Amino acid sequence: MAVVNKKLQAKNVRNLRHIIQAAFFVLVAVTVTMEKLGEAGIKIPILPSGSLHAICPFGGVVSFWNLLNLGTLVKKVHESSVVLGVIGLFLAILFGPVICGWICPFGSFQEFIAKIGKKLFGKKYNNFIPKKIDRVLRYLRYLVFAWVSYMTVVSGKLIFEAYDPYFALFKFWTGEVALTGFIALGAVVVLSLFVERPFCKYACPYGAFLGITNLFRVFGIRRNAPTCISCNACNKACLMNIDVASAKVVRDHQCISCLECTSEVACPVPATVEVMSFAGQAKDSYAEKKASGK
Repeated sequence: MAVVNKKLQAKNVRNLRHIIQAAFFVLVAVTVTMEKLGEAGIKIPILPSGSLHAICPFGGVVSFWNLLNLGTLVKKVHESSVVLGVIGLFLAILFGPVICGWICPFGSFQEFIAKIGKKLFGKKYNNFIPKKIDRVLRYLRYLVFAWVSYMTVVSGKLIFEAYDPYFALFKFWTGEVALTGFIALGAVVVLSLFVERPFCKYACPYGAFLGITNLFRVFGIRRNAPTCISCNACNKACLMNIDVASAKVVRDHQCISCLECTSEVACPVPATVEVMSFAGQAKDSYAEKKASGK
């Protein structure tokens, strides 16, 4: 009975995440469609109006310098992007990059493509790139973030739009996507057949920005070493290939707070891989040291 309850619990958590992901994917798709219909003078009252830029929090992040120094936003960026950017940062400080793991439609799209890759390659999936090379490639997204931020400040334009696979995915039918955007989208689709969330791992500037909060987030993922049975279920479940099984507290900059590794989903031992405040983790650590006489 305990095994059945565990499977139901894991299914419920995973289903909740997938439902939220699907809801935001549809929301973005509908928003883009309504934007184009609005340009043609067609409005449907029951459906949301707006634009893709208006619901993108990264636009608010790269506009922050302009807003502070010039009092204006970067072209095409809306006030709502700034609000969403602040909300996204607040959530990340509390829980880590939950936007990446639970909300981002492009991350969800990559996970969908990954299902095809896993069926094609089985256990070989996600193991094509040598670990040493993969480790280095994971820092490329910080170079992308620095380049995009600098070029946006200098030009006053959304430079990344021309290369953004997320923009290309939802705007491919509008005639607004540059050739470089289509190439980037195609590259991500192909890579997703071999690697889980390749854009998130190696190139996403917003993911790089939010990933920094993993170093000081209020609620983090902790592995309780005394109850760990070293089955590596958490490592196998991690979408970002983080070595959860060797960590006491997951502070990896690539964590997307998807909770796939936790005892509520993958870990077979209750209260072994769980979400806990860093204050609680520090308290437990102090208690362990006191008990051991250190």
